[in-house]
Amino acid sequence: MRSECFLDTNVLIYAATGRHEYPRHWEIAHEILGAGGNGLSGQVLAEFYANTTKKLGLPPGEAYEWIRRLAFMPVVAGDADLVVEGIALSQRYKISYWDAAVIAAAERLGAGTLYTEDLNHGQFYGTVRVCNPFLDR
Repeated sequence: MRSECFLDTNVLIYAATGRHEYPRHWEIAHEILGAGGNGLSGQVLAEFYANTTKKLGLPPGEAYEWIRRLAFMPVVAGDADLVVEGIALSQRYKISYWDAAVIAAAERLGAGTLYTEDLNHGQFYGTVRVCNPFLDR
């Protein structure tokens, strides 16, 4: 199971809910999804569901349908080894465990690029380069 790119939760949230409030982000997120070659993790899917339904008012059924479609991508499951890798990356780079767990999942998929707005654009974390696709181009 390999992917070229790994999608963080915020990319998916913009794709599902940003059409009116963040139209440019919505468009970019859809471009990324449409390009293919993407993967994600169970953590990202869970965060997507929790944030869109609790904070953003997306109906649970609609969020569920998004997850059903997204689950066709390669998805890294959370296991003890991933937790340990996330902790090590968190300590190494002085970042939150949750961000580090996303990096660990991206590495596990062999993804060279992590699309997110939560980390330093252009920085490498191990073999994974962060790309914030929402920065002015």
